[in-house]
Amino acid sequence: MSTPSYLIRRVLQAVAVIVIVTIVVFGLLHALPGGPARGILGPQATAQQIARFNHEQGLDQPLPVQYLHYLNQLLHGDLGTSYTLNAPVSRLIGERLPKTLVLTVLSMVIGLLLAIPLGMWQAVRRNRPVDYVITTLSFIAYSTPVYFLGLILILVFSQVLPWFPSQAPQGDSLAQVFSDPQALVLPVAAGAASMVAVFSRYMRAATLENLSEDYVRTARAGGSRSRAILRRHVFRNSLTPVIAMLGYYLPVLFGGALVVEQLFNYPGMGLLFWSAAQASDYPVLLGCVLVISAATVVGTLLADVVQRIIDPRVKAGRA
Repeated sequence: MSTPSYLIRRVLQAVAVIVIVTIVVFGLLHALPGGPARGILGPQATAQQIARFNHEQGLDQPLPVQYLHYLNQLLHGDLGTSYTLNAPVSRLIGERLPKTLVLTVLSMVIGLLLAIPLGMWQAVRRNRPVDYVITTLSFIAYSTPVYFLGLILILVFSQVLPWFPSQAPQGDSLAQVFSDPQALVLPVAAGAASMVAVFSRYMRAATLENLSEDYVRTARAGGSRSRAILRRHVFRNSLTPVIAMLGYYLPVLFGGALVVEQLFNYPGMGLLFWSAAQASDYPVLLGCVLVISAATVVGTLLADVVQRIIDPRVKAGRA
């Protein structure tokens, strides 16, 4: 299959998944106790207020008509209104999402910068004491809940060793977030720890697999040095499964951001979601779910496209 055809097929699949997500969110909205009107207006709303709201919002029409109206609202960027903050959900998410992306991207980049060379280093030193030690530490980091790891970081590096503040940067703008980079260290470290643990294992396994391939033996027989083989051949081929898994790991990153933001009081979308859950603010909750689901689908699509570009074997296998 040619690259343009593959891209068109993957984009159509991504659009179909997003449509399914909107159907699920629409169903959850109507599955709220007392319906959407009760969830939005609150438990103190009278029957007359609920009836008037249903008529104004078109909630007394057939479900297919309601879904098309809901889809039209989404296409125009309307995710509803928060009844606790009395503000459009799209505006609230638009203000918080960039901060969550900063936290997530920094955690991802730092995690990969540590995990990729660490995994290759373990593969080269396979079954040596240092490999066993790093493997053990990786399993411990992977199995440790994010909130517990964050508490340990706060205890050690904010209380025992007062190197970093225990609270993340505050402020409504990205400039205010970046104005205190020292306060970003602990939240980013908490988010990056699990990435290092997971992706170093993927990189180790991929490197070991490539080291056993015929092209490596041929390069060694031709007199190529081990470092050159690792840098020119093994490194690029070993990145393919890492990139493929990166798109699927996005939900984990956003889920970890929810805990990290609440723990460090970081004013991102995760903290917004947490506050909305505490107040049963269903429009905000479902809006966040929709945005995170769409971001996951887009991330998976980008990972598949990049994987196809960098690895010719994927093209041959799917042709």
